[in-house]
Amino acid sequence: MALSAFRFQFPSYLSRETSKDYCKTTSLSSSSQSLATYLPSICRRSTVSPSKIRTTVKGSLVKKGDYYSTRPPTPLLDTINHPIHMKNLSVKELRALSDELRSDVVFNVSKTGGHLGSSLGVVELTVALHYIFNTPQDKILWDVGHQSYPHKILTGRRGKMKTLRQTNGLSGFTKRGESEHDSFGTGHSSTTISAGLGMAVGRDLKGRNNNVVAVIGDGAMTAGQAYEAMNNAGYLDSDMIVILNDNKQVSLPTANLDGPTPPVGALSRALSNLQSKRPLRELREAAKGMTKKIGGSMHRLASKVDEYARGMISGACSTLFEELGFYYIGPVDGHNIEDLVSILKEVKSTRTIGPVLIHVVTEKGRGYPYAERADDKYHGVVKFDPATGKQFKNVAETKSYTTYFAEALIAEAEADKDVVAIHAAMGGGTGLNLFHRRFPTRCFDVGIAEQHAVTFAAGLACEGLKPFCAIYSSFMQRAYDQVVHDVDLQKLPVRFAMDRAGLVGADGPTHCGAFDVTFMACLPNMIVMAPSDEAELFNMVATAAAIDDRPSCFRYPRGNGIGVSLPPGNKGVPLEVGKGRVLREGERVALLGYGSAVQNCLEASYVLDKRGLNITVADARFCKPLDIVLIRNLAKSHEVLITVEEGSIGGFGSHVVQFLALDGLLDGNLKWRPMVLPDRYIEHGSPLDQLAEAGLTASHIAATVLHLIGIPKETLFWK
Repeated sequence: MALSAFRFQFPSYLSRETSKDYCKTTSLSSSSQSLATYLPSICRRSTVSPSKIRTTVKGSLVKKGDYYSTRPPTPLLDTINHPIHMKNLSVKELRALSDELRSDVVFNVSKTGGHLGSSLGVVELTVALHYIFNTPQDKILWDVGHQSYPHKILTGRRGKMKTLRQTNGLSGFTKRGESEHDSFGTGHSSTTISAGLGMAVGRDLKGRNNNVVAVIGDGAMTAGQAYEAMNNAGYLDSDMIVILNDNKQVSLPTANLDGPTPPVGALSRALSNLQSKRPLRELREAAKGMTKKIGGSMHRLASKVDEYARGMISGACSTLFEELGFYYIGPVDGHNIEDLVSILKEVKSTRTIGPVLIHVVTEKGRGYPYAERADDKYHGVVKFDPATGKQFKNVAETKSYTTYFAEALIAEAEADKDVVAIHAAMGGGTGLNLFHRRFPTRCFDVGIAEQHAVTFAAGLACEGLKPFCAIYSSFMQRAYDQVVHDVDLQKLPVRFAMDRAGLVGADGPTHCGAFDVTFMACLPNMIVMAPSDEAELFNMVATAAAIDDRPSCFRYPRGNGIGVSLPPGNKGVPLEVGKGRVLREGERVALLGYGSAVQNCLEASYVLDKRGLNITVADARFCKPLDIVLIRNLAKSHEVLITVEEGSIGGFGSHVVQFLALDGLLDGNLKWRPMVLPDRYIEHGSPLDQLAEAGLTASHIAATVLHLIGIPKETLFWK
């Protein structure tokens, strides 16, 4: 049947032209309105560009800045200890509560540091969710979890916010063991739709009636797992709600050294187009009204026309979601508390409709002027002055290992046009924003897509380029199959630069780089190395660039260099593969350190030297291949050999003892002991507290030495 059969007049209140006042808010809907007719009208009214929305800051501001210098009063928030205390508030009071909650987030984070911009962007959404849904019976999942500070405040943890990310304090992410309101632990992205679907199916199998809501950002939506989960959710058709928090930060944070940059990826463009298309909801509403009197095949065809219209008007994005089996609602103004409450209320009350996706548009850093103007700089912050926005960053004498890596890679790229860099939405975190400024066409941000990043790098290697894939150690876990199958099995020369190796302080176990040595060194073709200082990092970048017949990787810690001299022009010197070095010659005991742990070995040797014990300290440099000549000499010339690493069981020490056993070096009187991270997750805290809990400080190493040679470790504390 021709589409002309569906010709109709638009209702008089629907204009074909975009109106400037189409976003005016109205009162909450009556319960008589259906989901199909009510939601499109609400979404039409609430589609607003974030730049047009501003929260009015009540009260006078201090002269020295654009925000309060002292914490403003929070009379409403003071009455909220748990979400149930919000249930009787009016919409007007919910707006006031949102303002108070936002200032509370600002002042709390100013004292502890943490993820600020993302939390400020979801204040109204958090209030609306806890107003409509009833946690912990209803499940609210926060993808990544770095935006969960308002959620923590409203769920009984406000008094503990001063301990955020501190030793024995609140986690910076959602954590099941911390609160019954944290239904799923997070830290890495793109997991909540999968987990939420599992909860929804589990609910159905158990015959329960609770709601499941997964809040996921547009950045997390770039990862394949999100689409795998949506594909399965559409097939299973279980009731669940996915809230797409769209703040134009598809790459987090979207900025380079010259300021903010557009988010990467086709998804970002699709969402932007979707935000700007007013006629979509008007056409859908009119079409639904027209087809009420049509049944059978005509109704089915009308539904297809509706879907086709959505594709024509909005691009493929809404059609994509609905093709995956989701009822799409949006875009919705994520800072209009009235509309958020109305939509969530209607969706909650409409049962047996399958999965729903609500596209909510928010502004990162909302309500804090400094974060609004520079959301990239206020994505994650250290302690700061709320009134001026000035962050109290420590002035270090040395640069971070991240920066040194970037400078080393730039030097290699200056000398070799085939050197290229890849990162997964972490230009700032990996230092590759520095590389991007110098070589914009040779630096690739692939979004939060580590699996794709690795295989993309493999393809580049096939074409004779020299890809450096810079991914945090903990995030490399997400791409392990690609490392094995697409890189190592094919012996492709991809170079993996693994930042944040070892303990990472306030980010805790979700970001701890404990396992990379174990899972990389077991691969047959992989060269595995770790620098003991920043100069060695420069040399290992050069070494990786020179290795062109197999894959290689190197790990380096969070934090700053120790202050050693750097190579001229930042150009490292390639090392002999599989060759370690002796740093201190001694007797009886040898410490064989790997990576950053070498520095603690040296410090332990100085402590013991003061007590008349001169020991040997060696820097292994390579875990694979091992320097078997060095290890054999150490084993034969010392009574005790201790391997030290800031990694898990199964890493460097395991490779050393495998060689010692096969070489017969354990058949005599040699005492070998490994010092590794304990076989458990170490919670967030200061780096020094974490290292002490792990038993890897210089004092712990020195005490181990004394114990093995029969001297009481208590002598360390004798004067």
